[in-house]
Amino acid sequence: MDGACQAVLNVVYENPEKFVSWPTTSLLLWDGATRVRYHQYPDAIAERLRKAGITPNTLSNGPAICSFLLAGGLRPLRETGEQWPIHHIYDGKFPHSKKADTAIAVRDGRYFTEAGGLVALHPIAHACAHEFSEFAWWLRGEAFRRFKFDPDRVFEQ
Repeated sequence: MDGACQAVLNVVYENPEKFVSWPTTSLLLWDGATRVRYHQYPDAIAERLRKAGITPNTLSNGPAICSFLLAGGLRPLRETGEQWPIHHIYDGKFPHSKKADTAIAVRDGRYFTEAGGLVALHPIAHACAHEFSEFAWWLRGEAFRRFKFDPDRVFEQ
């Protein structure tokens, strides 16, 4: 990684509250759900969300967003007025050096709506998470520290 990119990452590491928003707790909203184009919520889950003041989001990443919010996560606003994107920290990229692959949360019903593996990221941090293995593993380490979330079983050793 070149010096300019490392400098960007250093700013994120030194000011995580400006770039990363975590849920307050771990929560699996919908066991077995995976990302599809549109979701139809089971009645019990839809009612749980409504009681919490959360409108069930039927779009492809909607259940993950709802889980993040139900688990106490906040999505700050961008200057554009849009909210920060919700990112699955296990997205199939950047396997651990001792593993052939890494979990892909959107394809696994144990992880797609697990709030312990979700963060809201400022767009700069979101780009970093997709581009730099160092940052992806920093997020994964933080998820383990906060929630013991470790689908690849690399931190629990």
